[in-house]
Amino acid sequence: MADTAATEVLNPDDPAGLARAAALLRAGELVAFPTETVYGLGADATDDRAVAAIFAAKGRPRFNPLIVHVTGREAAARQAVFPPLADALAARFWPGPLTLVLPRRDDSAVSLLCSAGLPSLALRVPDHPVAQSLLEAAGRPLAAPSANPSGRISPTTAAHVLRALEGRIAAVLDGGPCRVGVESTVLDLSEGTPCLLRQGGIAQEDLEGLTGPLQSAAAVDGPLRAPGMLESHYAPRLPLRLGVAQPRADEALLAFGPAVPEGAAETLNISPAGDLTEAAANLFAALHSLDRPDFAAIAVMPLPETGLGRAINDRLRRAAAPRPLSHRKVGT
Repeated sequence: MADTAATEVLNPDDPAGLARAAALLRAGELVAFPTETVYGLGADATDDRAVAAIFAAKGRPRFNPLIVHVTGREAAARQAVFPPLADALAARFWPGPLTLVLPRRDDSAVSLLCSAGLPSLALRVPDHPVAQSLLEAAGRPLAAPSANPSGRISPTTAAHVLRALEGRIAAVLDGGPCRVGVESTVLDLSEGTPCLLRQGGIAQEDLEGLTGPLQSAAAVDGPLRAPGMLESHYAPRLPLRLGVAQPRADEALLAFGPAVPEGAAETLNISPAGDLTEAAANLFAALHSLDRPDFAAIAVMPLPETGLGRAINDRLRRAAAPRPLSHRKVGT
């Protein structure tokens, strides 16, 4: 497994680069690759050692399940049981930023580490040509959480991946910036009643057109059923202040919309037009850019709690939550 060697940067437009990435995955190595949401840290989902290497590279707790990426509905059905509602959702939203948590098939080839001891499996069909080409070339499902240290800001460019994981993974396929910019929506269908575990790239309102009103993750007890459910997650090193109307002079300002207050040391506007799709695409890149020791904190303007605004606000609330001690150590 790669741990100290330099991380290769591969060009997915070059057939040799794609072939190299696929060969590394089949050999049990870790390869980061772009999806429409964020960059994923890919491993052969059928290889226990490769999946275990994801947890080691990210410093991720083993009780936190992994999303498994597949080429399509047929490939997903080889690993999990599809109730009728899952078929309807897959037909409507796959490929795309929707993860379905489904009952795991007894004969699933996916490593049990991906399920974190649960009888369910989280599956997604990415809507990105590089991700799809890599899945086809590798010829197996890929476990792929976000390609960043656990709990930190998610990566939306190859540079973000290298900054955090250089030398700890074998390669990264540089497919440019991610289009959606926040992780997939996670919907749990494993226990009958549909439950929204994580807000993401598919708006809750769009899902409810097929599912009816959704139960929220807050109503669910027990072990984590999906990634992105830890209270502290997506966190920069600097503290975040949310809902800020007036930034302080020593703060960076994460702005939204046309009316931006003055007074911050630096301002980045994730959508001057107040467009939530644009804001989601720019969110993590802006947090990466502002997370510098030049500032005392990052102040964040309010965003609407509708559509993709729910996913953005979810990420910001978790980023602002009290950090585990490991997140507060200098240089981590």
